[in-house]
Amino acid sequence: DLKTKSRQAQAFEVLVNTYKERLYWQIRSIVLNHDDADDVLQNTFIKVYKNIDGFKGDSKLFSWMYRIATNEALNFIKQKAKLQGVSDTDYQDRLV
Repeated sequence: DLKTKSRQAQAFEVLVNTYKERLYWQIRSIVLNHDDADDVLQNTFIKVYKNIDGFKGDSKLFSWMYRIATNEALNFIKQKAKLQGVSDTDYQDRLV
């Protein structure tokens, strides 16, 4: 119902506001660029939203989201490396 959806939206907004800065800096440490980090962060929260029902509670919520953010950032690097015609290992070496 509409009331439940409104509560879910409010809860998700709290979740985003609570964790966005910490997740942003984790992503930024991998992708380096601010705009890219923002894009990856947005994709991370989309994945969290779509898969929140799959969170089993075996770990802390932040740990689960941190793993999603890290995977999204690494996938972004791989995609960017393919577009630039270099291996993702070479691309990651450039970042270090």
